[in-house]
Amino acid sequence: MGLDLRDLHRWCSLPVAELSGHPDLRTPLRICADSAEMAQLMATELADAVLAAAAAGTTLRAIIPCGPRGWYQPFADLVNTRRISLANLVVFHMDECLDWQARPLPAGHPYNFRAFMEASFYAPVDPALRVPDTSRYWPLPANVGQIAALLAQDPADLAYGGWGQDGHVAYNQARRQPYSPLSVADLRNSTARVQENNPDTIIALAQREFGAAYQFVPPMSVTLGMREILGARRVRLFSDTGAWKQTALRVGLFSEPVAEYPITLLQEHPDALLTATRETATHPISLHPEWDLGLLCAGQRAARTS
Repeated sequence: MGLDLRDLHRWCSLPVAELSGHPDLRTPLRICADSAEMAQLMATELADAVLAAAAAGTTLRAIIPCGPRGWYQPFADLVNTRRISLANLVVFHMDECLDWQARPLPAGHPYNFRAFMEASFYAPVDPALRVPDTSRYWPLPANVGQIAALLAQDPADLAYGGWGQDGHVAYNQARRQPYSPLSVADLRNSTARVQENNPDTIIALAQREFGAAYQFVPPMSVTLGMREILGARRVRLFSDTGAWKQTALRVGLFSEPVAEYPITLLQEHPDALLTATRETATHPISLHPEWDLGLLCAGQRAARTS
């Protein structure tokens, strides 16, 4: 069942200043001034987690996304300046794009996540301090079951990530297939897999990189499931991409769990936190009190709001 539009309108109407301490908040929220502040926060918190694990004589098993992208250089700068060894960091990469036959993309493709991460996350770090090659797990159709088994046996300590236009976490999207809809329980128990991407995800990726030329967007992906993400001891999701993420954030903050927005499952986690830039946390409906529900629903079926 979809969201009640009265609820959605109410959540989107809240001024940004009222979000973090709102009594109906289901998942904690932290708001940053801008992308630079958020990038520094992400870099510092991961570096601190690596140091804390090293001091305790343990490894830090972290799920790391390809985006938000602004924090990689600040993280490398911290590591290099403070001479932080990443020898105890084990990285499980969150997802990867695939072509229509579920094959990896060429290294130069803008949506080849591995190539981007090797150049942006690993290469800027001093070779003496880098994460060992044997501690980097890249999801592929051939090894996705192995990665799921490793995380089931020993869950991640930390899951970093973002969220998509439909609140997808990794590539756990709202399923659009009319013949096999997902329940919340199905979504919660989803595991690492290969899948077709939703049309709205393809449009979002096309807008981001290709001037909306959806014809060049890879149509499939391999992703960790919600079971692997929510199995992490701490989950930290971040977004600085503004309009594409504003509604998903409001739903994630205030809705009960719904399969239409995977981000809503974070409220079931004991240590989850959403971080957004002020732009991303500010919804346009909140800036237009004249946009009442009746106006916005003009032309919609009456059953949607009855």
